[in-house]
Amino acid sequence: MNGTRASPKILLTGAAGQLGRELKRSLACLGELVACDRHQLDLANPDALRAAVRAIAPTVIVNAAAYTAVDRAEAEPDLAAAVNAAAPGILAEEAKRLGALLVSYSTDYVFDGAKLAPYSEDDHPAPLSAYGRSKHAGERAISASGARHLIFRTSWVFGLHGANFMKTMLRLARERDELRVVGDQIGAPTWTRHLADVTSLVLARKEIPDGLYHLAAAGETNWHAYAEAIFAEAQRAGLLEKSPVVHRIASVDYPLPAVRPANSRLDCSRFRNDFGLTLPDWRTGLIDCLADARF
Repeated sequence: MNGTRASPKILLTGAAGQLGRELKRSLACLGELVACDRHQLDLANPDALRAAVRAIAPTVIVNAAAYTAVDRAEAEPDLAAAVNAAAPGILAEEAKRLGALLVSYSTDYVFDGAKLAPYSEDDHPAPLSAYGRSKHAGERAISASGARHLIFRTSWVFGLHGANFMKTMLRLARERDELRVVGDQIGAPTWTRHLADVTSLVLARKEIPDGLYHLAAAGETNWHAYAEAIFAEAQRAGLLEKSPVVHRIASVDYPLPAVRPANSRLDCSRFRNDFGLTLPDWRTGLIDCLADARF
């Protein structure tokens, strides 16, 4: 074989989700891809999950499936925990048994947002919501399994598929003349395509470090400024005729079931140093995403 590495057999979960759809495209060139949506592989069913992994026998598992309804998780904490905590633990156990690598994605919501600077991987998680607690529990389960793994914590994910802030804002812009958007939470909107493409680049390496990494777009913004950027770029792309007036409000003026961290900024320098890669600025992702939009 002249020292070349065999092509991996990749199991992708959550293939119909907003990140999963982009991963299905970006991972296809790496080897044999078995892409499963939640109807084919229900992460809330532990026995079916174990049986599927054993039947497929992948060399790499990319877990893009997640319970992401942040506010609904307050009323459904057990379901959120089953999908975001128990299932990643099972995938990690099966990965260890197979000698496979597990890639899974986590969130800035594992932090309470009280820190004034961007969060590093060494900062102590203190989630404020059921969703954040479930994702942190998933991280712990993976780390405790002894499996080779990569956990990518990211933030404010958006794309053309699924439910996300960008799509919600574009829908509301067509329905209303004025909007009220929170302006005291900061973070970096991260395009699913950039996440998927960098995942593929990492998996194409001959040697892959394992562990926990922060992986989010460069730059920072707040939800109010992000909304205004969405409308401005959508008008340039011909997706909106006019922008609504966007009023900046405080988080206390827009109470939701789940408390969000005020600071969602992630320090991605460890990922840059270990892999030599960085994600583009969030606004670049937004512009490119809207250029592809077909709403």
